[in-house]
Amino acid sequence: MNKIYGLLIVFLLTTISVFSQKYPATEIRAVWLTTNYNLDWPRNKTSVEAQKTELIRMLDELKKHNFNTVLFQTRNSGEVLYRSKIEPMYSSVATSYGKDSFDPLGFMVEECHKRGMECHAWLVTYPLGGRRHQSSLGGASVVKKHRDIVTLYKGAWFLDPGNPRTDDYLLSIVKEIVNNYDVDGVHFDYIRYPDRAKDFTDLSSYRKYGKGQNREDWRRQNINMFVAKVYDWVKSAKPWVMVSSSPLGRYKPVYPNPNDTWTAYYSVYQDAAQWMKAGKHDAVFPMMYYRDQLFYPYLDEWLKNSNGRFVVPGLGIYQIQELGWLRSEITDQIEYSRDKGAAGNAFFRTEHVLRYNRSILNAMEDNYYKYPAKMPAMTWLSEKKPDSPYDLTAEQVAADFQLRWKIKDAKPRVTYNVYRTESDSLDMKNGANLLATGLHEPVYMYRPPLDDKAYYYFITVSDPFHNESVPTVPAFFWHSETKK
Repeated sequence: MNKIYGLLIVFLLTTISVFSQKYPATEIRAVWLTTNYNLDWPRNKTSVEAQKTELIRMLDELKKHNFNTVLFQTRNSGEVLYRSKIEPMYSSVATSYGKDSFDPLGFMVEECHKRGMECHAWLVTYPLGGRRHQSSLGGASVVKKHRDIVTLYKGAWFLDPGNPRTDDYLLSIVKEIVNNYDVDGVHFDYIRYPDRAKDFTDLSSYRKYGKGQNREDWRRQNINMFVAKVYDWVKSAKPWVMVSSSPLGRYKPVYPNPNDTWTAYYSVYQDAAQWMKAGKHDAVFPMMYYRDQLFYPYLDEWLKNSNGRFVVPGLGIYQIQELGWLRSEITDQIEYSRDKGAAGNAFFRTEHVLRYNRSILNAMEDNYYKYPAKMPAMTWLSEKKPDSPYDLTAEQVAADFQLRWKIKDAKPRVTYNVYRTESDSLDMKNGANLLATGLHEPVYMYRPPLDDKAYYYFITVSDPFHNESVPTVPAFFWHSETKK
């Protein structure tokens, strides 16, 4: 590492550990839940009930540790995990196409919302897998059905980004998902050309559609145009649905790596900064599975290019197993992300969070994710705050404590947040005051400790864009075994 830059990082991390102690009340806390190769799910292929149980256990654990977003792999290699008329169901899901067949995406959305979490449909965009895989899909294969928009490169099939009809095909999948499911976001992966593929087999498309452009610029523009089409359609249909992607973690070469040979812009023709600059993205989750000088300056660059959109660095927690990273290298990245104003973090992948790295999960429970967090507001879409709830009541119901409230002119997709303080003054930016976020019903029940303390409870409403209302007039309650 460059000595000066290394000293700078040490200074920054020391500074962060001293000054970044307050719990943020607003933060994206996401995991990628991988279905490709059954990595995170489904492990059990015997029954629908067993597969549902697997998902419920993962979601319960994520909720317990105050994660609020699941990026659920819904499409991969021309197979999907929802009821589609366009592509076949992923073969590892124990289901049939009958009336009551298992619909994984529908189930995930419902179960995430029950827990106050968001579910984003994660779509692998252009890769379609190898010859054997596509042959196994038979007549349902996109290669068989739409031979004009696919191309074979180094033994694997890809949708051709240079063919405008590819945009139409992919957009039809997005429309099917957004129209039929109450997803909170659409998240694109592999929305790029293959790795270092200067000789990618798109020459015929380039000759037909290139219009004199430099071939590299034409490739970037192909993806830019698709991103714009998707974003514009989603915002016309359900404007609150977040459009995001996971670009390569290094956008362009930056100091101290001016000769970096593995970047989104140059290596795979992916200009994600342009998507934010043009207002055609709500968030990027760059795959920043690196450390030291390959992490910190690149995150700074993403934030510089954000145009006010959300930058949510993806952290390679799996590198603890694969490359022997220290736990502190992940927690330092969380600290740095917060200090620099990133919108949160995402972790690749779920199993490495919940199973292999319990020590980091415990650190999150004790410190970083000790309290719930709200989703940040997409203020570029709307800044109007919803009306505050009213008539908040508090009462003991058997062993549980119950809060109920009312809302004027309740609109679809509003959610509620519950705060608790020891005074009648509420700091909505302090996560330590939060009890729950993302509630879909105007009621909250929990079992508080009978610690002979009095608390003030507040409720706020968040609209579909996550703009938050002012709090209710608080409800005051004394939790004690002795009646007051």
